[in-house]
Amino acid sequence: MGLFQRLSLIFKSKANKVLDAAEDPRETLDYSYEKQLEMLQQVRRGLADVATGKKRLDLQIEKLQQSSTKLDSQARAAMGSGREDLARTALERKAGIQAQIDSIALQRDQLQAEQDKLTMAEQKLTARVEAFRTQKETIKAQYTAAEAQARIGEAVSGIGEDMADVGMAMDRAQNKVETMRARAGAIDELLASGALDDLTGTGGDAIDQELAKIGAGAQVETELAALKAELGQGTAPSGQLPAGGTS
Repeated sequence: MGLFQRLSLIFKSKANKVLDAAEDPRETLDYSYEKQLEMLQQVRRGLADVATGKKRLDLQIEKLQQSSTKLDSQARAAMGSGREDLARTALERKAGIQAQIDSIALQRDQLQAEQDKLTMAEQKLTARVEAFRTQKETIKAQYTAAEAQARIGEAVSGIGEDMADVGMAMDRAQNKVETMRARAGAIDELLASGALDDLTGTGGDAIDQELAKIGAGAQVETELAALKAELGQGTAPSGQLPAGGTS
């Protein structure tokens, strides 16, 4: 199998899946019913056309029969008047009209046979269409009930597409929360270790913070000793004079 044949097969298979997923059997049944109704209407129009044609032939036969009756009366009247020649002419015309009547009657009989066949076909097709309509409505109702039951089952079990989307959204939100927590913890660790500068200006790295604590403690001890010396509770720290002394 060539590349293009394989691609065509893949495309057709995917297209069939898409069409199968998009197809609603209720719409398909309604469409089939409409097509059968159209066919039935065509048969009925054909039946009406045949009946109309047969009626026209009946009218022609009736008109020719009237003419034949009139010629027969004229022939009798001519014979009564001693005009055999006119009587012969009238009878010859009557014979011609009778030939026309026989020909039209044959055509009428053929149309009658066609009308009978179309009538039978119309009756059978009407019964079939009506049976299809009943079956169609039954299948549609069953499909609607099954569809509703499936949706309820999916909602209860949580396997439906909508519920799956909700579950995925909750998972994504939870993952984002965990990611943000991990990020915040990592930043705290980096700040504590001094690997990341504190942009708030609260201090440098760990060593700087320890040195600052030591410096602050020494300053406090110096000031405390000076205060004791001033109050006569102790000696002044080196480098400082008692209160009121001279150099």
